[in-house]
Amino acid sequence: MRKHTDSFSIGDIAEATGLSVHALRFFEREGLFLRPIPRSAGGQRIFDAADLEWLLLCNRLRESGMPIATVKRFAELVRSGPGNEPERLALLEEHEKAVQNKIAELAASLEIIHGKVVTYRKHVQEGTAAGLWSPMPPQDHS
Repeated sequence: MRKHTDSFSIGDIAEATGLSVHALRFFEREGLFLRPIPRSAGGQRIFDAADLEWLLLCNRLRESGMPIATVKRFAELVRSGPGNEPERLALLEEHEKAVQNKIAELAASLEIIHGKVVTYRKHVQEGTAAGLWSPMPPQDHS
């Protein structure tokens, strides 16, 4: 990414954000940018540092599970200017709570998985792993 200028191509933005060029065009079509993205005389999009910062936030919101419709609503609120900060805060707090719940669920799953890893590791090291959770019940050969 070029660092000597405050303008960035769509390729620069894709590299900096990890979003594909296709995803960036989708974001633009969906109205997720805070401003219309200007174009050069040759028709290429010209992004600035504020666009990059905004896209990094949008990407984190998406990666953390925020639906596009909610990101779009947040963008609309920010674009509309001062006066709706309580609504923006409520939207972010709701998402924060959803992410915290997701983390708690993942932590609970990790605890169970880790317990199985410990059990299997012990049995593999001791040579007693044969038959652990075998899909077939043991046969009675009496």
